[in-house]
Amino acid sequence: MNPVIELPPARPAERLVEIVVPVYNEEHVLEASVRRLHGYLSGTFPYGFRITVADNASTDGTWPVAQRLAATLPKVHAVHLDAKGRGRALRKVWGESDADVVAYMDVDLSTRLEGFLPLVAPLLSGHSDLAIGSRLARSAAVVRGPKREFISRSYNLLLRTTLAARFSDAQCGFKAGRTEIVQALLPAVEDNAWFFDTELLLLAERTGLRIHEVPVDWVDDPDSRVNVAQTALDDLRGMARVARKILRGEFGRGGVPRRRIAAAALPTGMGRQIPSFAIIGVVSTAAQLVLYTLLRLVMPPLAANAVSLVVTTIGNTAANRRFTFGVTGPAGAVRHQLQGGVTFLVGLALSTGGLALLHLLAPGSAQIVELATLVTANALATLVRFLLLRNWVFTSRKETA
Repeated sequence: MNPVIELPPARPAERLVEIVVPVYNEEHVLEASVRRLHGYLSGTFPYGFRITVADNASTDGTWPVAQRLAATLPKVHAVHLDAKGRGRALRKVWGESDADVVAYMDVDLSTRLEGFLPLVAPLLSGHSDLAIGSRLARSAAVVRGPKREFISRSYNLLLRTTLAARFSDAQCGFKAGRTEIVQALLPAVEDNAWFFDTELLLLAERTGLRIHEVPVDWVDDPDSRVNVAQTALDDLRGMARVARKILRGEFGRGGVPRRRIAAAALPTGMGRQIPSFAIIGVVSTAAQLVLYTLLRLVMPPLAANAVSLVVTTIGNTAANRRFTFGVTGPAGAVRHQLQGGVTFLVGLALSTGGLALLHLLAPGSAQIVELATLVTANALATLVRFLLLRNWVFTSRKETA
């Protein structure tokens, strides 16, 4: 009788995943986080891995700590950059990587590491091109304060309503991509800071690439170095820049790879109208935020909101009349403005109600939270506004290509 030979369990073919940890002045947490990540991957991850600490011109002892970790832990590397910017760090390391898949994590490891294999597995199999962790998926488990929760949801809602984004969470610091795909996208991504992630994802969607989302367990880091107000303003500027490029037909052109997928046909004319409406909406939102901020110096919040919304609604209706729906000349202009006033009432109800609710639930909220409330209200009103303009106000022009 032949003896039974027990074979060792089959291991996946050796593939390499490079995980970048961008850091700026993180001396206090860097060593513990990298050792924790290294220990987890060494013990459970079935593929080859490399951890690269990318120091963004830190002014504390972060770089010496990174060098020490690279010298003492196998599969840990360190890269130093002379300028700040998370996007700059990812561009540098991802652009030079020889791994099959590149990824990044925030140094605080707010996302539970059990989500990492589900994040990269569809990329290693070739099923998907990019992968993101989502804190906004229904099955995600998230612990964070109401202010950051509100701002995050507002930002992602604004992306979906103005730039037609289909991914749910642009800002979670837990992302990965197939290296050849990422390296093809990088030259078309302009931002080098916090908007880098969003621009990369918008570009991927615009070119038909497949984005895999993983619900994550995430706990907020109370010691975060992120300047929320400055980041929000930078993100709005980035959105406006991308919207302008979409309107000019320049976003997603060039040597970016494309998946050959079937796409549902849009109603006649909508393919041209949506980009125009989006850029006008972004400009209107930015204009209202600026005007609101100035008026708040002399008015209470509800009055400042009403006045700023009236002014920008008139401009929004006129711009959409001319550029989105191709209506020129004085005929019907007054009627169009009166009908456009309905969108003002919708926006006023949503934003006034939002501000009133904010001050009821959180009296004395900071002005950045007020601004985020307005962004959310405008985002909710955007879809209604487009449908009303297309199907009621300018209905006779909606069939134009």
